[in-house]
Amino acid sequence: MLRKITILVAAIIAIPFILALFVQKDYSVISSVTIDRPVAEVFDYVKHLKNQDNFSVWAQMDPTMEKTYKGVDGTVGFVSAWKSNNEEVGVGEQEIIKIDEGKRVDFELRFISPFEATEPAYMTTEALGSDKTMVSWGFHGHMNYPMNLMFLFIDFETLIENDLSQGLGNLKLLLESDKTISEKTISDKAINTDVIESLDEAFI
Repeated sequence: MLRKITILVAAIIAIPFILALFVQKDYSVISSVTIDRPVAEVFDYVKHLKNQDNFSVWAQMDPTMEKTYKGVDGTVGFVSAWKSNNEEVGVGEQEIIKIDEGKRVDFELRFISPFEATEPAYMTTEALGSDKTMVSWGFHGHMNYPMNLMFLFIDFETLIENDLSQGLGNLKLLLESDKTISEKTISDKAINTDVIESLDEAFI
């Protein structure tokens, strides 16, 4: 009898791990918006990581988070790091890893706490007219086995897509406001004042 109970318990424990073998591990999310501004101006704004503070939902989740920077914003190699006591924000950094001027900027997101992960993201701009631009924001995610079982209970794609859509909506309102983009865009001179020697020192 005890043997049967042991086998039954082991089978129950094994079921989630077996299910996880058949559950997706990767996901991709993309959201787009049309902005009534020339593509050159829009791209010049979105390629600066610091400007995400003005429209990204994630960047605004904790107004008290500590932010540090390394390099020159709007160029490959620039790193924007954050540190928050809010578990929904945690600790991490984002780096510009590639720029196709006027078309696309690729980022690498490195989450440090409360979990570790490295995920790619990107933003693209496409001219739909002389004063109209389509902006797309994409994110790719991966969840290792057996944690990928969470996909059965949480719709990560919808949650992230909602955040991206809201962020792009904020971006549209921001860039279509009366204030000119040149006034909103952070100059390299201002950015250089925030350059730090080491991100590691910021997290000590």
